[in-house]
Amino acid sequence: MPHNSYPLLHTINDPADLRLVPRAQLGALADELRAYLLHSVAKTGGHLSSNLGTVELTVALHYVFSTPHDRVVWDVGHQTYPHKILTGRRERMATLRQLGGLSGFPQRGESEHDTFGTAHSSTSISAALGMALAAKIKGEERYAVAVIGDGALTAGMAFEALNNAGVADCNLLVILNDNDMSISPPVGALNRHLAKLMSGQFYAAAKNVGKTVLKGAPPLFELAKRLEESAKGMVVPATLFEKFGFNYIGPIDGHDLDALIPTLENIKHLKGPQFLHVVTKKGQGYKLAEADPVAYHGPGKFDPAVGLQAPAMSSKQSFTQVFGQWLCDMAAADPRLVGITPAMREGSGMVEFEQRFPQRYFDVGIAEQHAVTFAAGLACEGLKPVVAIYSTFLQRGYDQLIHDVAIQNLPVVFALDRAGLVGADGATHAGAYDIPFMRCIPNISVACPADENECRQLLSTAFAQNHPVAVRYPRGAGAGTAVQAGLDALPFAQGEIRRSGKGVAILAFGTLLYPALQAAEKLNATVVNMRWAKPLDMALLLQVAAEHDALVTLEEGAIMGGAGSAVLEALQAAGLLKPVLQLGLRDEFIEHGDPAKLLALQGLDAAGIEASIVKRFAPLLLPGRPALKAVA
Repeated sequence: MPHNSYPLLHTINDPADLRLVPRAQLGALADELRAYLLHSVAKTGGHLSSNLGTVELTVALHYVFSTPHDRVVWDVGHQTYPHKILTGRRERMATLRQLGGLSGFPQRGESEHDTFGTAHSSTSISAALGMALAAKIKGEERYAVAVIGDGALTAGMAFEALNNAGVADCNLLVILNDNDMSISPPVGALNRHLAKLMSGQFYAAAKNVGKTVLKGAPPLFELAKRLEESAKGMVVPATLFEKFGFNYIGPIDGHDLDALIPTLENIKHLKGPQFLHVVTKKGQGYKLAEADPVAYHGPGKFDPAVGLQAPAMSSKQSFTQVFGQWLCDMAAADPRLVGITPAMREGSGMVEFEQRFPQRYFDVGIAEQHAVTFAAGLACEGLKPVVAIYSTFLQRGYDQLIHDVAIQNLPVVFALDRAGLVGADGATHAGAYDIPFMRCIPNISVACPADENECRQLLSTAFAQNHPVAVRYPRGAGAGTAVQAGLDALPFAQGEIRRSGKGVAILAFGTLLYPALQAAEKLNATVVNMRWAKPLDMALLLQVAAEHDALVTLEEGAIMGGAGSAVLEALQAAGLLKPVLQLGLRDEFIEHGDPAKLLALQGLDAAGIEASIVKRFAPLLLPGRPALKAVA
């Protein structure tokens, strides 16, 4: 983008440069930053609404605090594009969420200004508290700031951190970026004045002096304390956070630099835990995003002058769409079904379900642990809960999965979206670990559909069971198979042979069945659609093992402890010593990029599968059998 379009912004290569900008020009700088952000994200795709809403707050934080000496931790992190632009990464925004490019989230290895890596919500207060107490232990004068949204504040972890922080004697500022709370009072001149007053030295000193004077007369002190709480509570929702031990300040307009900067400057000189409540608007400054912040939460590439256009009709359904339609159909057929999501209604495909079955739809907020145990409670009363949850988000409810669901063997269905690689969101959202972390838990079964139609059928199979079952499926579309109507289920824990060959048998778990079939054509290998990572179809496995010289296991998940490991354990237990090649995601965190490229780099496309089999098994072929041809 030409420098003359953003004359102020192009002088900022570090927050130190920002702090040299005259205060009167900060509003113009914020306007340039918002325009740059909009046109940059329009070219790459990425999170937009949330970032448009944090422009002024980002400017104010870097202007007032001596970052990176003072630590700023952004919760979730999908609102940090303005932060990236102001911290030396402006020219790299064209690489956002692409292989080898900038991450869409804060990443410690990317910049010293990314003080803590975040991508899952509600971790900021805990991390910032750790940093604040570390500074105290080391005798360093610095502030730690946690910026958390009202949605992220619904998680129990955030309240655990608030409870701990309120009694910690350290310089911690928690900023509530409130962009959706309907109970928030109007913001304006009065609230700005109160915020400045409550954050100022005079107010703090007066409050402390008053407490000292009145402590000699306990009844008067208690009366004054109650009056103070009641008076503030009529104007601001202060009482809750002050009960945690914080000095509550706000709410103030998060888009008003003349309110933000003086308030932050006052807070910077206060000691102990502070809580600043700012009110912002998602999509601020771009009318289309303001009107529909959900649609503009994470758009692909688009023309800002036109806005998002309806996507061209595709013959392929995504797995998420398949799940959403199945959920509605099964709910119509079975009144026991209830649907649960931890704040991912759109992402998990539950919009229609909420509209059609509002009494059986539960969005519990960003509270994965609660979602799992809540489902267990419903199941105890004879209902059939379906928890629609991303693979990586279920990690956050692991204890509840074991303790509350599995030990009691309750019939909860887990619809695990985003299993496997997710592309642009990178390692933090890749569903690489669900097979290993679930298959070691007694009573739980794990299904791995190969395509969209099989996904619908296996969801019906899972729903029919009287124990917990997870059905894992990837983001986006698969092979494009036609999805049949009806609620027919596949047999429980049974796979199928999809191609008969000789020598080598490929055991595919999930959507990698289709590249396996391509590779098998060149190798004349057998291909088995295993369908279930737990329990394995032992009859089929032992039959295939007996009829072939070597086996290959294939999964879009972690190799260590995954479905391939299950096969090895089963063969060992049966006394069958067969060579087995395990293909899957290697023991490394896989960063953001195009999913097809990432799979190829992991050797999980058709060419990579073929090459790995040739490399491992060509020397092991029986005498007299034609050698496998090396892959070019």
